[in-house]
Amino acid sequence: MRTYQDLLAVGENEKDRMEFVRGAVQDHTSSDDYKIAAAAEAYYAKHNLTIEKFQKFLYNANGQAYPDLFSANYKLKTLFFRRFVLQQVQYVLSNGVTFEQDSTKERLGDTLDSRLSQLAKKAMVDKVAFGFWNRDHLEVFSYADTPNEPGFAPLYDEEDGFLKAGVRYWTLDGTETKRYTLYELDGYTEYIETKKEGLRVKQEKRPYLQTVRRSDVDGETVEGGDNYPGFPIIPMYANDIRQSELVGIRESIDCYDFVKSGLANEIDDSSGIYWVLQNSGGMDDVDIARFLDRMRTLRAATVDSDDGGGAEAHTLDVPYQAREAMLTRLRSDLYEDFQLVDMEKIMSGNLTATAIRMGYQSQDDKCGDFEYCIRDFIGKLLELIGIDDTPSFQWNRIANQLEETQMVLTAATYLDDEAVLRHLPWLTPEEVDEILERRDAEDMERLDVVEVTDGADGQSAPADGRGTGEAGAQDSEGVPGSVGRSAGNHKILL
Repeated sequence: MRTYQDLLAVGENEKDRMEFVRGAVQDHTSSDDYKIAAAAEAYYAKHNLTIEKFQKFLYNANGQAYPDLFSANYKLKTLFFRRFVLQQVQYVLSNGVTFEQDSTKERLGDTLDSRLSQLAKKAMVDKVAFGFWNRDHLEVFSYADTPNEPGFAPLYDEEDGFLKAGVRYWTLDGTETKRYTLYELDGYTEYIETKKEGLRVKQEKRPYLQTVRRSDVDGETVEGGDNYPGFPIIPMYANDIRQSELVGIRESIDCYDFVKSGLANEIDDSSGIYWVLQNSGGMDDVDIARFLDRMRTLRAATVDSDDGGGAEAHTLDVPYQAREAMLTRLRSDLYEDFQLVDMEKIMSGNLTATAIRMGYQSQDDKCGDFEYCIRDFIGKLLELIGIDDTPSFQWNRIANQLEETQMVLTAATYLDDEAVLRHLPWLTPEEVDEILERRDAEDMERLDVVEVTDGADGQSAPADGRGTGEAGAQDSEGVPGSVGRSAGNHKILL
């Protein structure tokens, strides 16, 4: 893999830089990490590469193998990997990210939550994905290229390990035209490669923060620009070991698909009947074929024999119990190895809140590490933009809401109103904030009508001190929600 130092060593000669760009992409696509990421992209896109390549063979008396074109060869593919990725990402990010300051979310753009989810999915599949801050919004760069999107070859610094450059590459659909964009600290350069013209510069280096002028005469012109204080492409990793989440479970997925496909093959191959022809040793292959044809068309046939012939129909029993047990075990192992909750187990019974929480323990442990990776990305993004804030997340957990609500209400006497609201499982943090703000506003309105009454002379004054007179006097019972307290000869309304 090429590094940032390799790029610096090339210098400013554009021909050398173009060769470097092409070589960096070639090294990237030939690496082991890329091959794992490409396979993971295929599994996420509903392709099991192992079972798709599987071919059944028959062997003759000499041990020679040739493709079996007669028996069933189903290649059933399950979507475990896609399901696992979506479940983990939705668990952490389905409620979006919130910040302490309302202005932070506005500065990061309306698409932030959706782009974060996309970035997290790509990171889990490929091992890493890259977020590019393009002036006022986030864009997602994929580590491995697919037919639908470009790939990104990172160039890390050998000294500190930080990402400081990279090449985004793709091929136009239906053509051999290749595009490259080299991103550096001080801007980006676009290249294009065709069969006719070879590799050339399409757009010279531009700063990231461009000053663009548009006119009817000259069209769009770039007059100047600036760059960010750091590299505007930030990596998000899937885990602390920086590996694709497919690593470690691919073999179990393959085994599950093989067992499932094998069961389907056996059912198909044994779905018909076979015939045992008694005392028919004189029948050759042609006679047997004729017999089977008459059975399919006329549903009747004769078997001639001096010793008394007969035909018996038989069926094959498929040993599906062993395969079903194997599939059940593999499914359980897959969820356990990926550290996710099997929703079928949660939904199949009326579990208590305690049981549900215990069932989520392994998933919470894993998603806690995953959230750290997301926090690290957001922290570097905020630092790049110049925002001082802290993100927070609300995980999307299934709960026994009735039981949890009863537990909160039981403890309400020991908690303040805000604590009670924030522990209710069916309220989001935004809804809690709205309720508290609305309550504060109602309290302020109530204070405007609260009065302090002097019981000695019968005169009264509004609580805000504006004016006096009997017209503003009220009994404690006339103020909704007020509490009367006696203090000597005075009654104070709160």
